[in-house]
Amino acid sequence: MHAETDSAAKKKIAAVIPCYRETERILGVLAGIGDEVERIYVIDDACPDGTGDLVEESCSDPRVTVLKLSENKGVGGATLAGYRRAIDDKMDVIVKLDGDGQMNPKELHKLVRPIVDGKADYTKGNRFHSVESVSAMPKVRLFGNLFLSFATKMSSGYWNIFDPTNGYTAIDRRVAELLPVAKIDNGFFFESDMLFRLNTLRAVVADVPIPAIYGDERSSLVIWKILMPFLGKNIANTFRRLIYSYFLRDFTIASVELIAGLILIGFALIFGGVHWYDSITTNVPASTGTIILPALTFLVGIQLFLGFMNFDTRNVPTSPLHLDL
Repeated sequence: MHAETDSAAKKKIAAVIPCYRETERILGVLAGIGDEVERIYVIDDACPDGTGDLVEESCSDPRVTVLKLSENKGVGGATLAGYRRAIDDKMDVIVKLDGDGQMNPKELHKLVRPIVDGKADYTKGNRFHSVESVSAMPKVRLFGNLFLSFATKMSSGYWNIFDPTNGYTAIDRRVAELLPVAKIDNGFFFESDMLFRLNTLRAVVADVPIPAIYGDERSSLVIWKILMPFLGKNIANTFRRLIYSYFLRDFTIASVELIAGLILIGFALIFGGVHWYDSITTNVPASTGTIILPALTFLVGIQLFLGFMNFDTRNVPTSPLHLDL
């Protein structure tokens, strides 16, 4: 056992592995999970290739339990099914990794350590920590992840993390019990939506540098197909987070800066746009005052909005939630 797992050995750790068409790699993933893990839940997400059946027939590890879903729930729904079973079994830390072999099971202890040490409620892998890891990532996936990473930072409020769409994660069981599981996205948006839900709880999220393993496997997630749907969902979560954090749960000077900034920017764009269009269509130059007014209000609005953004990027949870549970 790694030296890093000495403290983790005192905790009951569970591994949740959502599976869909993973017969080629699931047995290798299971074989790589160390003895620091007490329970392993393989979630057969109504696999047409019988991944769950293969595990039951070919894996003799007594830690492994196969949960078969009657209908396909998606990676989020399958993971949450594993969470529920781990919670029922009173596990202390729940690690989620995929069955496609891209997440090295031998790195699992790194995700658990910050939670066991009381430094975080939720940890996630960061594939962008080293140049080697970035260079190994397929270019299309790299671009898509960079785009989605920024969108998820905006919607979740965790500006201090990177690679937020990474699915190699760990969570304290007591925090998992607080999650509104009925509201969390069941599809590929699961990881991003989890961060949004964790922020509403003011849970501490930590990055853990863990490189991904890229082989000849084909991911069922196609970047180009999910970019726009993900963007729309992130925008919706951004509005929900801002309303909840700055108007329902609290109201500060940052709330005033946000309102005033958006009003002034909106006024400048509408007023300036109308008069610019009028000037173009009538061929009559706008007066100096007509030009200066929207310009000044736009600059003041931008300054106020930047003030709000400065506050928001620093308003990241720092006190682990599970220590008070």
